[in-house]
Amino acid sequence: MQLDRIDSRILAELQNNARLSNKELAGRIGLAPSSCLERVRRLFDAGVLRGAHADVDPAALGIGLQAMIGVRLRQHSRDEVLAFRAEMLECREVVAVYYLAGATDFLVHVAVSDAAHLRDFALDSITARPEVARVETSLLFEHARQPQLPDYRVD
Repeated sequence: MQLDRIDSRILAELQNNARLSNKELAGRIGLAPSSCLERVRRLFDAGVLRGAHADVDPAALGIGLQAMIGVRLRQHSRDEVLAFRAEMLECREVVAVYYLAGATDFLVHVAVSDAAHLRDFALDSITARPEVARVETSLLFEHARQPQLPDYRVD
């Protein structure tokens, strides 16, 4: 999908505040509300916009520790890769799963209550799996992200 400068402005505004009403968004962009709504719908239909998400404070939920667990599989068959990914996504501790190229096959981002919870999760849910060859855990001291993606539009 070709994005123009108006589409890019809509994306930037929604990435900064997904709770904007269509009327507020249209006013910020300088469009009629009906035109703005049509553009937002088109961005959803094209798969550019995939949803709106709440930013939740992990500490408020009793999450005291986050980690990235690097996992190397013994074999790399499509079935094993897809099964590992699917089973990790079913675990309540898992925030995200990243499938990588290189020495590490997966990074599994987990959020747990404490170090004992992390240890138990790693032992019970990852290292106990027969397809797992190696595990390396890195603690997250801080998690920050850009408020929005870079502007890659082509005019």
